[in-house]
Amino acid sequence: MNIPVVYEDDCLIILDKPSGLLTVPTPKNESRTLTSILNEEGPAAGKIRFYPCHRLDRETSGLIIYAKSRPVQEQVMDLFRQHKVKKTYIAFVQKRINQPGGRIRASIEGKQAVTGFEVLERRCDFSVVKVSPETGRTNQIRIHFKGIGHPLVGETKFAFRKDYALRHKRLCLHAFSLDFTHPVTGKRVQLQADLPEDLDKFLASHK
Repeated sequence: MNIPVVYEDDCLIILDKPSGLLTVPTPKNESRTLTSILNEEGPAAGKIRFYPCHRLDRETSGLIIYAKSRPVQEQVMDLFRQHKVKKTYIAFVQKRINQPGGRIRASIEGKQAVTGFEVLERRCDFSVVKVSPETGRTNQIRIHFKGIGHPLVGETKFAFRKDYALRHKRLCLHAFSLDFTHPVTGKRVQLQADLPEDLDKFLASHK
């Protein structure tokens, strides 16, 4: 297993997930997922069972938390439900966003959803944005930025690729940081994962 481990203790392991991997199987029953790789090919395979505490889309890269037992998994999931895990993402969105930042409020499937954002950089035809979702609806970041007219670069599910000249082979979304209180030790955990190589190359080639 060559997936980077960013943090590990007796209860948790936090990985830097590459783009292209599902967290868990979908109804199509894909055999190779991040969870299966960790449990079948990782250094502790056969000794410890790892349980995902949340999910990232297949195309999204970045930080993801696994627990080493069911009880700890439930404790971390409770932190997410109580909005006690601060997650930030880096996203590349189509076109220049003129305001420095703000909050997007738009319900998703009838449920309240709020996304905070800060513009880090503006390029000629896209913006680099730090995103802080305040709720955890499915596809929230993708839906909210499409809703304000700035879909993510590489988006194909919620926007038509043909409508935008700027393209990338995958969704330009990276789970950049995590900040939470460890449910067992009580210590604060603060982690960051640098942009992966493909997103760095995209920035270098699109000034």
